[in-house]
Amino acid sequence: MKAIVTVIGKDKSGIIAKVSGALADNLVNIEDISQSIVQGYFTMIMLCDISASKLSLKDLTALLVELGNQIGVSIHVQHEDVFNVMHKI
Repeated sequence: MKAIVTVIGKDKSGIIAKVSGALADNLVNIEDISQSIVQGYFTMIMLCDISASKLSLKDLTALLVELGNQIGVSIHVQHEDVFNVMHKI
């Protein structure tokens, strides 16, 4: 199963390390990643394979939302199918 993870917030050091570390700790593989910084705002979108993770999509989402709260960014997780349907409209 694949998921799209987006991260948005004020740029600061450690965002990529903390998010990718949390994903790796939970056996989530980042298959593709794009990130940019625009006028001090950090944005990142990742396509992740979550099939090896022992966490459900709901639990992984909760973990990443909490991480985002701790580091001051907004993290959103969507199942790949939901993401694809939403962006066809």
